[in-house]
Amino acid sequence: MSQHSINIRHAEQTDRAAIEEVLLDAYGQYESVLPSPYWEQYKSNILEAIDAGRTKARLVAELDGEVVGSVFLFDSSELAYGNPELDIQSPIIRLLAVSRKARGHGVATELIRGSARLALEWGAETLHLHTSDMMDSAVRLYERLGFERAFDKDIVNGATLVKSYRLQLKETALLQA
Repeated sequence: MSQHSINIRHAEQTDRAAIEEVLLDAYGQYESVLPSPYWEQYKSNILEAIDAGRTKARLVAELDGEVVGSVFLFDSSELAYGNPELDIQSPIIRLLAVSRKARGHGVATELIRGSARLALEWGAETLHLHTSDMMDSAVRLYERLGFERAFDKDIVNGATLVKSYRLQLKETALLQA
C-alpha cells in the first residue's frame, strides 16, 4: 500500500464548500438507513452546523493536498447540542467525517488525534463524543483509540440511544505517538 500524506489543519473560510461536500458524502451512507423525514432533518442539521458560530474549532484533513475529512470541536454540551442539562464542560467532537473514497488511510484517527491535542492545549482533561449503533464502524474506531463509554452522558433522541464516549487525555496512547 502506498504511503499517503495526511495533513491536519484548522479550517479556513475557503474550505467551506469542501467541508460541506465531505459531510454530505460521509453521512450520505445513512440516507438509505433512515426514514426520509429523519434523513432530511439530519442533513439540514449537518449543513446548519457548518456555519454555526458556537463551534470552538474546525479541523480539516488533507490527503495528498485534497480536503477529505473534517471535525468540529465545541466547548460544552450546551454549545454542541444546546443541552446544558447534560453538563459536559469539556471539549466535544461532532460531525467527524471522512469522504468515502479516503477511508482506510487513517484520516479519522488523525482528526481525532488533532482534536485530542487541541483539547489538551485548552487545558481539558477529557474529550467527549456522541454516536449511535447505526455508526458501528465509527464506534469500533473510538473504542480502539481508547474512548470509554460515559453512560451518565447518554442522550435519548426519540427511539434512538445516542451513546456518549469520553477519552482521558492525560492517559491516552493516542497522544504518546
